[in-house]
Formats: sequence, C-alpha cells, structure tokens
Amino acid sequence: MTEETPGFEEKPDVPSGATPDDAEPQAASEEGAAPAGDASENAGLVAQLDQVRTALNERTADLQRLQAEYQNYRRRVERDRVAVKEVAVANLLSELLPVLDDIGRAREHGELVGGFKSVADSLETVIAKMGLQQFGKEGEPFDPTIHEALMHSYAPDVTETTCVAILQPGYRIGERTIRPARVAVAEPQPGAQTVKPAEAGPEGQDGSDADDGAGTKESGGPDEG
Repeated sequence: MTEETPGFEEKPDVPSGATPDDAEPQAASEEGAAPAGDASENAGLVAQLDQVRTALNERTADLQRLQAEYQNYRRRVERDRVAVKEVAVANLLSELLPVLDDIGRAREHGELVGGFKSVADSLETVIAKMGLQQFGKEGEPFDPTIHEALMHSYAPDVTETTCVAILQPGYRIGERTIRPARVAVAEPQPGAQTVKPAEAGPEGQDGSDADDGAGTKESGGPDEG
C-alpha cells in the first residue's frame, strides 16, 4: 500500500518546455475572447429585432389599408342600397299616380263618400308615409323645372308667367320629382303698360297765357275801331 506524501499538490499540466508562467497569459486570452463573441451575438439579435419591427410596420399598414377599403365598401353598399330603395319606391308610386288623380277628381265632384272615401284616405296615408308629396297651386309663378304648361293665355292682371289653373298636381319624393305639375299658364298682355296722365307743364301754362293774350287782342279790336 502506497502512502501519499504529505504536502503534495496536483498542478495543471504544462506542456513540455513551458514554464507555469506561460499558462496564465493563455487563460487570460481565452477570457478576453468571450466578450467579443457576446457583442457579435447582440448585433445579430438587434438585426433580427429590426427585421421584426419592419415586418410589423408593414403588416400594420396592410391592416389599416384593408380596414379603410372595407369602410369605403360599406359606405358604397349602403349608398347603393338607399338608391335602389328610392328607385323602387318611385316606380311603385308612379304606377299609383293615375289612381290618385281619379281620387282627386272624385273629391272635387263630391263623389268621394262611403267606403270609397275610407279606401282613398287609407291609400293617401300610406303613400304619405312613403314620402310622396303633392305640389302645385294656382297663382304661383311658373317654374319649368317643376311645372309642365299644357295651356297658354294672356291676362291683364298678371305681371309674370303665372299658373292660373292646376290640371294635374305634381308629385315628388324628397328632392326627386316624380311628375311635374301640369298647369295652365297666363302671361301679361303684350305691350300692356299703365300710362300715367300727362301732368300740366309750362306748355299748358304758355297756352293759357296765349289764350289770354288772344282774348285780350280780340277784345281790344273793337276799341280800336
């Protein structure tokens, strides 16, 4: 059995021909190389982070663009839906205008009574809820954008082209005219103007003076004779 020698300590292996002092610079160089590797690794992480941020910004821009396009699409669809609804309502009410004309004529002749009156009132209530409005009154100025002149005459008591009779009322929905009001119009008499009487002027005074002079001359004639 071999006994260990007291005080013996193991030493690191040292290459042959090298002294223990040569091992310390080698260890120091290995420790100095470690921070250089960490810096390169950090640079790589920063580059990856920049790439991720760039991709995120691109995806965010794409999402915002898609959201804006979707909002525009929704507004366009809503606008088209409203336009289609208005056209459908206008077409329906246009087909009912002859019925409304018949109801109006019956009311004017006192024939709108009994059950017929109830049906007419209900129909007019429904079309009013749908936005149909009647227009056209006697005495209003003629407007070619909303009136259609079927008869023409002259009248001395008008100062401009005026609707003197409503042959068929006009109808509109909002700002959209379904049918213009069909009217009879009257215009002022050609060349009819109010002529003011001539006021007495200096000529009238001179004439009176001349008459006075003539009278004096005539009266003076016999005196001379």
